[in-house]
Formats: sequence, structure tokens, C-alpha cells
Amino acid sequence: MSAEQPLPELDPVIHAQARLRVVAALNVLPEGDEMAFNSMKELLGMTAGNLSVHLTKLEDAGYVRIIKTHRGRTPVTYAALTKRGRLAFEDYTKAIRALLDNAGGV
Repeated sequence: MSAEQPLPELDPVIHAQARLRVVAALNVLPEGDEMAFNSMKELLGMTAGNLSVHLTKLEDAGYVRIIKTHRGRTPVTYAALTKRGRLAFEDYTKAIRALLDNAGGV
């Protein structure tokens, strides 16, 4: 990158590998759709505790909405990407592309 163009900022909330995987998985869902916690845990190959910690961090940033409900008598937790989360992921992917497009000092 040239001296006039600063390196793009990468959102530290999304940049952690596990959270990036969570946000990417939720981003493919249609806006307003949600994914069950257990489905996400299996899809991403994460433990319940690890996924829970990362979802909490994303929720605290306003990127993910957590919905706790019941299916019959069984508690079920869903996660959905918020509009803010979608915009943050879009900005993050643009920043990564800019970094990659300018790699090698071109």
C-alpha cells in the first residue's frame, strides 16, 4: 500500500477466528433468519462453552441477537446476525479484500 493510503482497520470483534466463522455462518442465512445453537455448534465443530463465549462477545458488540425459547419442554437457543452485524461483516470483508489486493507493495 502507498504511504498515502493507510492500512484498512480490521474489526477486532470479528477478526478472532472463531467469531469470524460464527459471523460467516450466520451471514449466509437470509436476513431475519436464525440458527439453532446446537446446529451451529456441529457445523463449526466448536464446543458448547467455546461457542457460547464467542456468541456473547458478538452479542455484546450488537452483531448477534440471541433468542432463548422452548420447543415443547426443551430449551432452545437461536442466534441471528443483526443488521449491524451484517454491516460489520461487509466492512470486514471489504477491508480484507483491500489488504489482499494491495499485498506485495503494489
